[in-house]
Amino acid sequence: MTAAPGTADGVADGTVDGTPDGVVGAPGEPAGLVDALVGAWGSWGPTMTPDARRVAFVSDRSGVPQLWLKDVVTRGPVPEARHLPLSDDPVLSVSWAADSRWLACAVATDGGVRTQVWVVRPDGTDARRIAGSATEHAVLGPWTRSGHRVVVTFPSPAPGGSTRSFLADPATGRLDPLAEGELIHVLDVSLEERFLVLRDGERGQQFCVVVDRLMDERFTLLPQGATGSTDVALLRPAPAGGTGPLYVYLASDVGLARRQLIGLPFGPHGWRGEPTALAARDDAELEDLDADDAGRLLLLVWNVAGSSELELFDTTTHERVPVRGLPGLVASDPVLSRDGRSVVLGVEGPERPRELWHLDTTTHAWTRITRAPRLPDRALVVPELVTFPARDGLGLTGWLYRAPGAGRPGVPGPASISLHGGPEAQERPTFNPEHQALAAAGITVLAPNIRGSAGFGRDFVHADDLAGRYGAFADVLAAADHLVASGAADPARIAVTGRSYGGYLVLASLAFSPEVFAAGVDVCGMSDLVTFYRDTEPWIAAAAVTKYGHPERDRALLEDVSPLRAVGAVRAPLLVVHGEHDTNVPIGEAHQVVAALRALGRPVEYLELAGEGHEYRRASSRARLVSAVVAFLAGRLGAAAG
Repeated sequence: MTAAPGTADGVADGTVDGTPDGVVGAPGEPAGLVDALVGAWGSWGPTMTPDARRVAFVSDRSGVPQLWLKDVVTRGPVPEARHLPLSDDPVLSVSWAADSRWLACAVATDGGVRTQVWVVRPDGTDARRIAGSATEHAVLGPWTRSGHRVVVTFPSPAPGGSTRSFLADPATGRLDPLAEGELIHVLDVSLEERFLVLRDGERGQQFCVVVDRLMDERFTLLPQGATGSTDVALLRPAPAGGTGPLYVYLASDVGLARRQLIGLPFGPHGWRGEPTALAARDDAELEDLDADDAGRLLLLVWNVAGSSELELFDTTTHERVPVRGLPGLVASDPVLSRDGRSVVLGVEGPERPRELWHLDTTTHAWTRITRAPRLPDRALVVPELVTFPARDGLGLTGWLYRAPGAGRPGVPGPASISLHGGPEAQERPTFNPEHQALAAAGITVLAPNIRGSAGFGRDFVHADDLAGRYGAFADVLAAADHLVASGAADPARIAVTGRSYGGYLVLASLAFSPEVFAAGVDVCGMSDLVTFYRDTEPWIAAAAVTKYGHPERDRALLEDVSPLRAVGAVRAPLLVVHGEHDTNVPIGEAHQVVAALRALGRPVEYLELAGEGHEYRRASSRARLVSAVVAFLAGRLGAAAG
């Protein structure tokens, strides 16, 4: 089911891992289908050499995400990918130094929330950890434009402390101080290392500043204190004919209705121009951004209700050229080559795991770089985008995975509402083994984007802040209303499932609306927001106050919206799942709700995943999870087993 180091990504004879056409698992019985779906490994997070001839990326083809390397070939035989061993722990991301001499990787310590920074030569030698440990969280930042050093950031291990960023020498591990702040992230470093662009602030109220290290000066790029966030900012030379020697490009919705492309010229001695909206859409959010070294060409990735659209933006003329033929519904992790001629990015859809593709920016020709294994000969469900009103009239959307033969007019069947985490995440038409396995078991899945979800504008993502949480609870009920009203579900056989914040909503739904749902699955959700704040990582707690409330000032609100305080109302059978090393939503959140329900004699099952943190990265763990969820819901909702 997994490929060994050095196996091909779709070689000429059409085999992967020695299996004809790369078939994984065997269709038929549910266990075989789950193993096949979960075992359908992918590739993601690409980074290129300056000449765009080689790509490094993360792939879980061995069952655990690890570092892989491959030549980029657009014609002729497809070369093999090569595994570069680092650690037994999962690799989360990789970036290639601008001088091509080093790769830097973020590695999940023991598979948990805290990360380490490793470096390795492209030939696999000199692999070493340069920051992070079991007790120290180190965040991988960007390489300098010269490629000689890489940014490493250390959030404070104690409440109220400062976050510190350093420039790390990959050869020696030496750390030179770079910046310090409350919740800072270094987004980019200028060529000569004089200017930095930093992001700071709590969730949904982030701001960016440019720091002049030579003059020890800084200025804010967008209004500080305004609602909104900025995830991407790039420093580049100003476009031809533009003002100022330098430009910063941002993907931001600070003070704006939707996330868009903002440009701002600046220079030494405190000179700065005015921020200008360079590209915006009324129907989409700017999800990602990259630029060539000269600052002449930008790659824009737009999120259109969950699907992706690409554009190339000429910074001199402001011409926007759409890129057609994206070989999947969702694009991620785009990388534009230093000369602007090549793009490598991840592409996936509901019927295909993440694969890497190459785009020639001149011809717009697409070439597959990595090939995921083919799935079993069993039709997978392509979800439909549905719209429905919230109980207060707010427009909501969701992706509906209709179980084959179920939910026909007059014959409503079992269904499950699947709630994503975040809440500032988004349900999208990606490859989701759990949704597919449930549909195969006869359970229709509605995966809604309730208020608080990203991708639908600034007001929507902040509609659940603080006391808006009650509106989010009602949105879950509106999703159930839609399933019943559309004839897709029997009102007596609707379950609710979710992970992280979605798991919290599961507990809230069962506790605050116990008559609605027949069963629930809580995966790593918070059961009590007061104990969550007490036990989570300090930097996670500090950033969350704008979303959930302050642990002291808003204590009454936190208590009122904590499901554990109303656990006596829970009647529906519940499955609780948590990772052993989760320090984001600490494992105590699971233990306390399970203990409380058992003390009351309520039906509750508990699955603890060893060696996992907040994300379940090992294929074996994900297979256990999906198998448990399918079996639990099939048994409680009266669905078929497969």
